[in-house]
Amino acid sequence: MIIKPRVRGFICVTAHPVGCEANVKEQIDYVTEHGAIEGGPKKVLVLGASTGYGLAARISAAFGCGADTLGVFFEKEGEEGKLSSAGWYNSAAFEKFAVEKGLYAKSINGDAFSNEIKRLTIETIKKDLGKIDLVVYSLAAPRRTDPQGVVHTSTLKPIGKAVTLRGINTDKGVVVDTTLEPATQEEIDGTVKVMGGEDWQLWIDALRDADVLAEGAKTTAFTYLGEKLTQDIYWNGSIGEAKKDLDKKVLTLRDNLAALKGDARVSVLKAVVTQASSAIPIMPLYLSLLFKVMKEQGTHEGCIEQVYGLFKDSLYGSQPKLDADGRLRADLAELEPKVQDAVAALWNQVTDDNVNEISDFAGYKAEFLRLFGFEIDGVDYDADVNPTVKINGLISA
Repeated sequence: MIIKPRVRGFICVTAHPVGCEANVKEQIDYVTEHGAIEGGPKKVLVLGASTGYGLAARISAAFGCGADTLGVFFEKEGEEGKLSSAGWYNSAAFEKFAVEKGLYAKSINGDAFSNEIKRLTIETIKKDLGKIDLVVYSLAAPRRTDPQGVVHTSTLKPIGKAVTLRGINTDKGVVVDTTLEPATQEEIDGTVKVMGGEDWQLWIDALRDADVLAEGAKTTAFTYLGEKLTQDIYWNGSIGEAKKDLDKKVLTLRDNLAALKGDARVSVLKAVVTQASSAIPIMPLYLSLLFKVMKEQGTHEGCIEQVYGLFKDSLYGSQPKLDADGRLRADLAELEPKVQDAVAALWNQVTDDNVNEISDFAGYKAEFLRLFGFEIDGVDYDADVNPTVKINGLISA
């Protein structure tokens, strides 16, 4: 099969197995080239391990720390002659390279919000790993079925007022204004249920009660704060309420892990192109301008640079970068006044006519396609490839 990208809005409905493998290999090479992370974890559980920051965390743990990893994700395996999802191909590639390095690497495909997957994960840890010393929580989902069977849906809306946002129609490459009505209380509550800290706490409680957390075990969940341009839709919006819930839940988790001499932290990462961020109306334009500015200033980073730095400097560094609320910070370069001022100036100038000149929209589009295994150097996209790829360490529910 010859596979080409087919993009619909903020999703690409095709994925390239060879390109996904090459993308994973590039991230592994980055970690290997930048050296081992002293004092890092050795047995790691990554929840949401197949794409974006979660995949970068699994790669950093395995190839930066020499850790055995168990990944949990919810991805689509293609049927005979049909494509799997990018996350499926990513995970197959990760396991291939990890096993070649002599590391344990197995995966569980299923709904991480469910009790069934929590039980299966704990059984696998007991059988294969004994105890784990790091849990990374990197789930991003549009909906969640809670333990009582209630389905909650997340919403990307402002709170308290309608907000008109500049954005970019990524299909047509034109600047558009989108007005979002304020979220109802029900929508806010649903977003907190899906994207907040409740499920993170359920995971850590279940792992602790099952006695599979090692002494000194750490856990972290990823978040984004942003600055003025993005805050109406993000930090001050419905998704921001969910992220604020992480800040509340982490305090309880930290107290509960104290008996193990462990720690729990929210980690703040910079804006990058992910499947989740692409769905937020303001983010493609903001990212295009941010890329332009940070590349010019030599501070641009993607998922793997961010997470490797987080592991090395803060999670396992001697002088972690902490803010006043106890969060670990890897996003500070994005928030530099010289960066934000430059982005804000461009934000007020951008039009249909100059968007390709004053922003890095081309770079944004390339990064977006890389998520699905396209635009990777060295990959022949005219070659016939087999779309059927197995994940050898897959544990079935």
